[in-house]
Amino acid sequence: MTDILILGFGAARVVVPLVALCWVASVVQRDASLVDRIWGLGFVCAAWYFWHTTRGGAGAPDLLLLGMVTLWGLRLSAHITWRNWGHGEDPRYAAMRARNSAGWWWQNFYTVFVLQGVLILIIALPLAAAIPTTGPTWARSLGALLWAIGFAFEAGGDWQLARFRGNPANRGTVLDTGFWRYTRHPNYFGDALQWWAFWIFALGVGAWWTVVGPLVITGLLLKVSGVTLLESALVESKPAYRDYIRRTSAFLPWPPRP
Repeated sequence: MTDILILGFGAARVVVPLVALCWVASVVQRDASLVDRIWGLGFVCAAWYFWHTTRGGAGAPDLLLLGMVTLWGLRLSAHITWRNWGHGEDPRYAAMRARNSAGWWWQNFYTVFVLQGVLILIIALPLAAAIPTTGPTWARSLGALLWAIGFAFEAGGDWQLARFRGNPANRGTVLDTGFWRYTRHPNYFGDALQWWAFWIFALGVGAWWTVVGPLVITGLLLKVSGVTLLESALVESKPAYRDYIRRTSAFLPWPPRP
């Protein structure tokens, strides 16, 4: 346990510089929402740090897990960058800037950027446990299966939503087809499921206590920066969303109610 914690938080050597550089860019561009674009990239950097630091050890590193984390993180960062490009600062951060206008440029270093860096280090603990050594076949097989399902929901949901928003005829309406027919947040569900898949890899090598990672990310997606925050705005902007809530599962995929 101690070795995993030392390795896990040792990833601050690569996560902190990434977060600091992003903060500098946000001050120059007056856009704190740049932090969202490096969320996935932060985990990729941490995963490769774990691999590089331990590749000379007794066990062979789990390259399957390393590849899955890399694909997930790079796709997520690329998607958020593409989605937000040219749209200015996210309204959530703009509101925080308005409330703290005098010293926001410095305050957000701690309240936004450092906080995100700490969350990355905590959530990435299953990777610190599982990447250094290849676990048993059952854990790798089950983890890979769950990851594939989660990746399909997250990437597929993002793609379907982008197509839907790109059609002017859909303005003011609600997407309720494809993955969105079975859950109101397929991208959030898929993201959480992938982290539970990463934990299965860690469970296979005996690091069950790293369950703190998927628990934290699931809690964030459900109660903090995900479902709760987003739906409070959607209910106000789209009247049809209330009916969508009544018939569609919030998180876990499930056949819609009549």
